[in-house]
Amino acid sequence: MTIFRKELRADAVSFLVWSAVTGGLMAVCVGMYPSMAGSMVDVSDLFAGMGNFSAAFGMDKLAFGSMMGFYGLECGNILGLCGAFYAAFTAMNLLAGEEGGHTAEFLLTHPVSRLRAAGEKLAALAVLVLGLNLACLACGAGGILFIGEEADWGDLLRFHAALLLMQWEIGGLCFGLSSLLRRGGLGLGIGLAAMLYFAGILANLDQGLDWLRFVTPYYYADAARIFAGEALTGPVLAGCGLGALGAGFGLWWYGRKDIA
Repeated sequence: MTIFRKELRADAVSFLVWSAVTGGLMAVCVGMYPSMAGSMVDVSDLFAGMGNFSAAFGMDKLAFGSMMGFYGLECGNILGLCGAFYAAFTAMNLLAGEEGGHTAEFLLTHPVSRLRAAGEKLAALAVLVLGLNLACLACGAGGILFIGEEADWGDLLRFHAALLLMQWEIGGLCFGLSSLLRRGGLGLGIGLAAMLYFAGILANLDQGLDWLRFVTPYYYADAARIFAGEALTGPVLAGCGLGALGAGFGLWWYGRKDIA
């Protein structure tokens, strides 16, 4: 597991910065809730009546004035975007970075198969994304306990599990893309994550684009759907399949490509 440990050490600073910033933003948002709670009911009613804009962000289904509704919308957007960008950023540099940094030649001279090298990198990605989400869960849940608000912890854990799965899916897709590149493709990875986010907004509008729920992971990681108890088995299975397909393609292609 030498390569696995090396990747964890190499990404340690990036991991700590992303975790501190994302978790800190979530804690700040939760800390702001008590001072805003009095006016949140009127704001929730206002947002719920804004037609397509409300539907696009799930505000027609969330009780924005409640702790869970506020958390799902504000903290969910923070972790949903920052976590997806972190997964894409990390995954895009795993394989392409070896060729772009001219370290692939050194790596391939060792008695380690390409499949094992890529597999350990993929495992490191999964652990880093998991670590980021655990840190953010601790910040969010700790903030709720600190301000003394009530929360449905079952729904909260399901929501964070969906966000983790979403980020693993994006990481798997970007890992597959990384195997096709000769150097890092940060812009491509961030662009893919952003495109999936906007696809989730379009899926919420549900205007002949219902098929997008099987494409974008932001559909099954939507707090409004999770807190409402909607059945999301189909989109979740589709998301797992897409993520596994991307990761599997990356492992397969890296094992057969010509290393520049």
